[in-house]
Amino acid sequence: MLVYPSAINLSTVHLRHLSRVLAARCREIGSRWRRLTPRRQALLALAHLRCGDMYAQLAAGFGIGIATVYRYVREAIDVLAALVPRSTRQW
Repeated sequence: MLVYPSAINLSTVHLRHLSRVLAARCREIGSRWRRLTPRRQALLALAHLRCGDMYAQLAAGFGIGIATVYRYVREAIDVLAALVPRSTRQW
């Protein structure tokens, strides 16, 4: 498999915000060790959400397993969903 660099058209403000929220989540649940830092986890999740990169591509690019990619993306989506005020949720 070939790995190549990619660019995401996204503000660094979004990356920093999601990184801070994910770091707070790690402290909240008492997670002591992760394969990726909160910043890299945020980048991985935003790459998937913004560009639609497949889990296998992300796993190869970040040097982690596909199951780990799934967990990190799922966690980021859950954290972002928790930020939305309950009165504006449509589901």
